[in-house]
Amino acid sequence: MSLNTWSARWLKTTFILLLILVGSSLVLFLNLLENRNSTESTVSIQQVRLRVNPILLNLEQNIDLLQETRVREHLLSIVKENGVELSYVGLDGTILLSSSPTSEGKQANLRSALHYDLNHTVQATNGNDSLNIAFPIMAGPEGSQIGNALFTIPKAIVMVNETVIFPFFILGTLLITSLILGIYLVLMKRKFKTHLLSPIHQLKQHAESILKGKYSEPIQYNRMDEMSELYAMFDLMRTEIMHLSELRIRQETAQKELITNISHDIKTPITTVRAYIEAILEGICSDKETLMEYMKVMQTNTDKTARLVEDLLVHALQELGQISVEPYEVYSSPAFERMLQPIGHVVLTSGMIYEAPKNIPNVLIQMDTVRIEQVISNLVSNALKHTSPGDAIRINVELESDQLNVTIADSGQGIRAQDMPFVFERYFKGQTSWSNRNAHEGTGLGLSICKSIIEAHGGHISFSSKEGQGTTFQFNLPIC
Repeated sequence: MSLNTWSARWLKTTFILLLILVGSSLVLFLNLLENRNSTESTVSIQQVRLRVNPILLNLEQNIDLLQETRVREHLLSIVKENGVELSYVGLDGTILLSSSPTSEGKQANLRSALHYDLNHTVQATNGNDSLNIAFPIMAGPEGSQIGNALFTIPKAIVMVNETVIFPFFILGTLLITSLILGIYLVLMKRKFKTHLLSPIHQLKQHAESILKGKYSEPIQYNRMDEMSELYAMFDLMRTEIMHLSELRIRQETAQKELITNISHDIKTPITTVRAYIEAILEGICSDKETLMEYMKVMQTNTDKTARLVEDLLVHALQELGQISVEPYEVYSSPAFERMLQPIGHVVLTSGMIYEAPKNIPNVLIQMDTVRIEQVISNLVSNALKHTSPGDAIRINVELESDQLNVTIADSGQGIRAQDMPFVFERYFKGQTSWSNRNAHEGTGLGLSICKSIIEAHGGHISFSSKEGQGTTFQFNLPIC
């Protein structure tokens, strides 16, 4: 069940219960109002007892002295003071004492005259202004009944007006509370729809847009509450997804360009090697010297192809986070001398000035010599792309604290300021020197691969450069 459907049903049920409550209150209110109009006052048994108790007490105390005139007159005076009429009737119905002396000695109809119950007495009045009620007369506290006292009491002196203020107050409070609750429910429904359902519906629309690849539309919420925090996190997620999408598109584009460039670059040396092999097979090489020249050309193009394939392989391993680095303990001096000798030859044959390290510290380090040689070759190759004949390339190896620092510097054109933040990013290719505009500029993977290899050794690589004054790359390797 959706939240909207649930809230609608819940509010509908609440309104129905509220209407039932209001209806019941109105019915009760009307009933109380009708009873108040029909019976404005009621007879109180307490008022009746207050009137007759002194008379009953005197009668029971002097029951044996009723023949005396003094006792009779005193009792009748008490009756008169209380504003009632009395007839004392024996069990046989003979009136023994009465407020009306002419009634004494007569017989009373006990069946119709004896009304012990007040409600029955009220019903028997038939609209008269007075009521008749009987009380039994007992012979002593534990004696038997010896007669009945019949009282005629004016209703006016025993009627008590009913108080209905409190019930009306309760009903009024209930009705006002119900009205406030109804208004509150209406406001809550509007607030629930405005502050919860509508924002959730908008978030759903934004989510659909993101699923369709529309990341540019910002997600905004104008209130400061819990929902604004959700909107802020959702917009942050949208921005991150947009960034990742743009990054993925750039990487896919760069990878396509990489595959295209490497395919083209591999095709050229393979075609050259193939042409020279066909020439040799056709017997064009008539002497050994020509054959050796052909073999050198084939070797150069084969090395170039091998470097391109190696870069592509390392790139694939880098994508998977699985660059194969297998360091083992070696002494630095002989290891670096073996690496730098062919590299120095390449620099000199390129028309550059080569400055080899004067002294290589001989310390024990953990190093994969193949990978470190690849790093140095890439850095030197990068220096060659940004230098011109006559420039210098200097390599230095120093021991500092517990690290071995390797520096490769050139006096070439340097790196442009706008290119510096992207030097170690994959696929990035900076501008080459004017003399090498037609030379192979590489795949844009070299420096990224260097960074991954050095970090896999537990080291760090950095650079400094100034346009027109050269570039210096430096990496360090921890010693054992």
